This record gives sequence, structure tokens and C-alpha cells, in this order.
Amino acid sequence: MTTLLTIMAAILVFGVVVLVHEWGHFRAARRCGVHVEEFAIGFGPAIWKHTGKDGTLYSVRLLPLGGYNAMSGYTEEGDAESQPPVKKPKDAPVLPDAIDGKTYPEASAGQRFFIIASGALMNFVLGFVLLVILVCMQDAITSKIIYGFSDGALSQQTGLQAEDEILAVNGHYCFTANDIVYELQRTENYTADFTVMRDGEITRVPGVQFATRTDENGNTTMVLDFTVYGIAKSPKTVIRAAFNNFMYYARVILRSFIDLATGRVGLNELSGPVGIVSAIGTAVSYGLADVLSLAALITVNLGIFNLLPVPGLDGCKLIFIAIEGVSGHAVPEKVQAAVNGAGIVLLLMLMLFVTFQDVTRIF
Repeated sequence: MTTLLTIMAAILVFGVVVLVHEWGHFRAARRCGVHVEEFAIGFGPAIWKHTGKDGTLYSVRLLPLGGYNAMSGYTEEGDAESQPPVKKPKDAPVLPDAIDGKTYPEASAGQRFFIIASGALMNFVLGFVLLVILVCMQDAITSKIIYGFSDGALSQQTGLQAEDEILAVNGHYCFTANDIVYELQRTENYTADFTVMRDGEITRVPGVQFATRTDENGNTTMVLDFTVYGIAKSPKTVIRAAFNNFMYYARVILRSFIDLATGRVGLNELSGPVGIVSAIGTAVSYGLADVLSLAALITVNLGIFNLLPVPGLDGCKLIFIAIEGVSGHAVPEKVQAAVNGAGIVLLLMLMLFVTFQDVTRIF
């Protein structure tokens, strides 16, 4: 039964995240008057398809690991077929109301930028909505104001006080209580510099120390020896908490990519689809709140990942479009095709590598 629930939850999470991303591209293209020949969820053979009155083929395909919008005149490698963009009058609206069926290359640089960026934007919207739901399910909202300390708390002895509102740890602003925990996990020697709001003034508290504990396997962890206040829920506090949680997720994801690029973490710590399904299975065993939290993390992660300036991703395509918009000249199609094609190959190799790792971890 648990396996069935995991499979159903994984399909639902992946399906919704991909659907929202591709729907963002689709609606933006329609808004800009670009005809979409096919709107597909998944890859491979079609298991369902229907041609709408708008002339778009809507399909669901066998492998639910992505999706695409086949826009007229659009190719993945170079973003545009070998036809020059049609010059628009200077007073032409950026986002026309009418759907006129033009091809992707005929859209202005601003319109194409909007189309490509809208996929990630919708992932962010979905993540925020999920976090609002998640906060509404909680009994109370966790603040960053210290309520009290455990007996003999080392952090209290080395500088923190009750009623301190923690603003930053080691120079990194903390949006949520989870931020505090995240930053403390990254500290060295179990010592951290705090910035707090104390008696209405911003106060720096350097060298705050924490005790440690060692488990039966010899693993040493920091002891968080203080608790924080809860905040009553209201529409205002729920929206604020959801926004702060969104910012926490976004920053953790960005710093994870930076850690990967700088060598702080290795490729062996990455997970692919198999690992994500395993994580969804664990979340299912804990309940709906954990599934929603993981779904929010996945959709925000997808949005940020797609905006990275990496060949083959939307972020690289946006850079090419931005260069065209600023210079007035498009990057040669052959250059775009070579860069994006190489990026897609490397991303596929990375996907195979992390999938192999996920499988070996399980078996």
C-alpha cells in the first residue's frame, strides 16, 4: 500500500510541477501571439492526445519526467529556425491581447524573454501557493524571537538572551527559524556570530558557542539549546510566513548550487528522479504536510535550476535573448545551437550519473 501511495504521490508531484512550468510557457506564448503547435506533458510515445479548437495538439506522453511546448518556428538547439525575426514597429505593444498565430522568431526579444522566463515564474507561484497552504495547516507560525533556554545552555552563557530576535547568523540574514538551524549546521567549531534585535537596537553577538552530542555511531552534532516564540495565524502573518519560507527555500537551493560549484559538496551527494521518488515516499509516510513541503521545495528548485546560466537551460536562452535586446543583433544561430546542444548532452550525462547513484544507494 505504501509503495502504491508513493508511486501515486510521485506522479502527482512531478505531473503538477511540470504541468505548471509548461503552462507558464504556453500562456506566455499565447499572450504574445505565438502559435503553439503542441503542448505536451512527458516524453516518448503519446498515451493521450487531442487537438483543440485553437489548433494546438494537447498530449500526455509515457515518460512523466518533463514536458515541452512546440512553438511555431522554435527549435530547442537554437531557439529559432533559419528565418530572420520580423521587425516590429516601435509603438507595437510588447504583450498584444490578440492571438495572431505568428511564429516564435517573429516575436520581439522582449516577448521571447517573457515566454522563456514564464515557466520558472509559474514554478515560483506554485511554490508560494503550496507554502501558504502548508502554513495554514500549522498550529502556529514559528518566530525568530528567543523564548527560553535549556538548563545550562552554552549559547546563553556566551551571549544570547531571552527576547532576542535573531536577524542573522554568520552574516547571513535569517528569514525563518529554519534559516537559523541551516546556518548553525554550516558553522565551524560549533561557534557562530549572531546579529540580534535587542531592546529595539541591532546588536552584534560574536562567538556564541553551542554544546555537542555524539551518538552511538560516533557522529557529533550541535545541540540547539534555545526555543523560540510562536506567532498567531492571521491572513497577514500567513502570507508573510509563506514568503519567508519561500525565500528560505530559494536561498538554500542557490547556496547548494554554489557549494556544488565551489567543491564544498561533491557530485556524489546529488539526487535525480529516483532519489526524489524515494524522498517522496518518505514524506508520504510522515503525512500530507511533508509531501506539500517537499513539493514546494521541488517546484522552487526546478524554477531556480531552469534560470541558471547553464547551456541547455532556460537561463542560458535568456542570456542570448538579453544580448539581442541590448545590442540589437541576435547571437548567431549556429553559436546558440552549439552551446545549447553541448549543454543538453552534459545535462543528460549528469542525469544518468545521479540516477545510477540513486539506484546504487537503494540496492
